[in-house]
Amino acid sequence: MKGLEHVGRTRIIDRVVSAIKMVTPDVVLSANHEDAPMWLENVAVVADKSTGIGGIAGIHAALSSGRDVIVVAWDMPFVTGDLLQVIVSEGVEHGADAAVPRSDSPFGVEPFCAWYTARALAPMGRCLAEGGGSARDLLARLPRVRYIPRSVTARFGDPHLLFFSVNTAEDLARARAILDTAQ
Repeated sequence: MKGLEHVGRTRIIDRVVSAIKMVTPDVVLSANHEDAPMWLENVAVVADKSTGIGGIAGIHAALSSGRDVIVVAWDMPFVTGDLLQVIVSEGVEHGADAAVPRSDSPFGVEPFCAWYTARALAPMGRCLAEGGGSARDLLARLPRVRYIPRSVTARFGDPHLLFFSVNTAEDLARARAILDTAQ
């Protein structure tokens, strides 16, 4: 369970929560694992309403509260609060349904390090009812998406690091080496 791994002396999930708390005191963990309520103290846990469909089901579950949400994958050890604040500000300033940074990822965007308004709940629900799809498919359904240029996110650090995800044992070793080099 990648978010529970340590990078340095801190679990990745705790690093993500620290970044989120620089923007909002309200943190919700979207997870289906039975042990999820024990992973973070004083954090509400919501489970996907549609299971087996992928990450957008987790975003949908978080949005079900009826509030706007900052979404950060739990395996991004180097995301920063400053970056998240800019993502939210860009979305609000542009009246967007979602604010999503552009990146060098294979998809060209970071939908799991983004901001979504409660207005995205209905289109997301329709997408899930139709069997789901990729987050990129979901973004295509939203009427107003603010795609944040790479030049904006680069002001807060190397985008390759900011959006770095720990998906494999090799990624975890690399994240640890990056942190060791930075210290």
